[in-house]
Amino acid sequence: MSNNNEKSFLSGECLSEQYVPQQDTSSQSSMSLSGEVGKPLKRAMTKRHLVMISLGGAIGTGLFLGSGDVISQAGPIGAILSYFLGGVIAYMVMLCLGELAVQMPVSGSFGEYARTYIGPGTGYMITWLYWLTWTATLGTEFTAAALLMQEWFPSISMWTWTLLFAALVFTLNVSSTRLFAESEFWLSLVKVLTIICFIALGLAAIFGFIPYHGHESAPLFSKLTEHGWFPNGIYPIFATMLIVNFAFSGTELIGVAAGEAEEPAKTVPKAINAAIWRLLIFFVGTIVVICALLPYEMAGLNASGVSNSPFVTVFNYIGIPYAEDIIRFVIITALLSAANSGLFAASRMMWSLSTQNQLPKVFAKLTRSGTPIIAIIVTMFGAIPGLLSEQFAPETIFKNLLGVAAFTMVVVWISICVSQFNFRRQWIKSGKTVKDLKFAAPLFPLTPILGGAFCVITCISMVADPSMQVGFVCCVLFIIACYASYNIFYKNKA
Repeated sequence: MSNNNEKSFLSGECLSEQYVPQQDTSSQSSMSLSGEVGKPLKRAMTKRHLVMISLGGAIGTGLFLGSGDVISQAGPIGAILSYFLGGVIAYMVMLCLGELAVQMPVSGSFGEYARTYIGPGTGYMITWLYWLTWTATLGTEFTAAALLMQEWFPSISMWTWTLLFAALVFTLNVSSTRLFAESEFWLSLVKVLTIICFIALGLAAIFGFIPYHGHESAPLFSKLTEHGWFPNGIYPIFATMLIVNFAFSGTELIGVAAGEAEEPAKTVPKAINAAIWRLLIFFVGTIVVICALLPYEMAGLNASGVSNSPFVTVFNYIGIPYAEDIIRFVIITALLSAANSGLFAASRMMWSLSTQNQLPKVFAKLTRSGTPIIAIIVTMFGAIPGLLSEQFAPETIFKNLLGVAAFTMVVVWISICVSQFNFRRQWIKSGKTVKDLKFAAPLFPLTPILGGAFCVITCISMVADPSMQVGFVCCVLFIIACYASYNIFYKNKA
């Protein structure tokens, strides 16, 4: 943002008002690849798209496979508290994001907010950091989905499935924003319906309405405190917060998509509230069902395999046929959904950098349908290292990529809280009131302060985990490199 814009904001003219809502240009003459650079992205997403994109970003293998690990470490009550606290943290951060996204519904989202309300160097770093997260994990999503397909079709090469999935996700992203949103809606719907069925059938088994393996009467909730309230103590609740927070990551995709949403002032707040409350119910409800029906030590037993997922075990005990195949299919859709959303988010970050003259202009060029084709292609190439994860130390690569992705998300969430805190202070300083905001995060300044503080605590827990330390060091080095490159190449141009 130029100095003139900053002055106009402080003098009482809201900075966000300079972002004129983009009109849907679908009926206008389409733009070729060599057309005008900096053309606005099309607003083609509705509230249902935003809600499902957020749900799809958060509901993934972390819940279907990783939830068992949290339960086995923290115990039933501890796991429920961990996921509830994780949901509250995510809600506070998303409320902050909602206030910013409604005032400035731009692609580039929190990178742009950090640039304006924290500093241009920080905005540059946050944008690249978020791009790195999704790009680094794209390849592993394709590889994992291919490996699961090979369990069904062992005669077909893993690389065939990998290339097929990569081509599918690329096509969905490059075709149009509307097609991307629709595809993400249906991919996410598969996961949402699976969780609803899981919770409904689980509760029916808990209360004895349907038979459950090994129980002649309703098991109710006796297993929750069978080994005491906190069998492993209080510490595991906080030690697992990084895993839990990462499980809620993806909700911030609403902010990225706000720049391409119809009527963002109406759709974004509704989507945030709808997504977060659904996630809280889904996550906490799922953990309650698993803990009530399985011994907590069993939930995390070798949970890296599909057959050992607590979802498969519960479905098998209820008597659902082909439980393993059902969950395998759901996990494949979860992986493709994550890759689909990841490519969307990462390409928009690259597009944003180009519009700010921090990447060559070619990255801001759009197709006739209004998608940033060059940014999408380059992001896809950035996924190549992840494709090698199966051939070269897969466990080490996956674990470190998880550490990188989790730490990056938490840093982005911290930047959202700080940006909203500074935005609100400048808003009041300019002579405006909270009532003048189209959407205001409640309980200011507690919401951004508590949200940011909990995220910082989560970062500290990562440093204390030996398995996460390599990822932590890599992230810190990347952040330093971002600030250094900004100061060398762009600081005098800002």
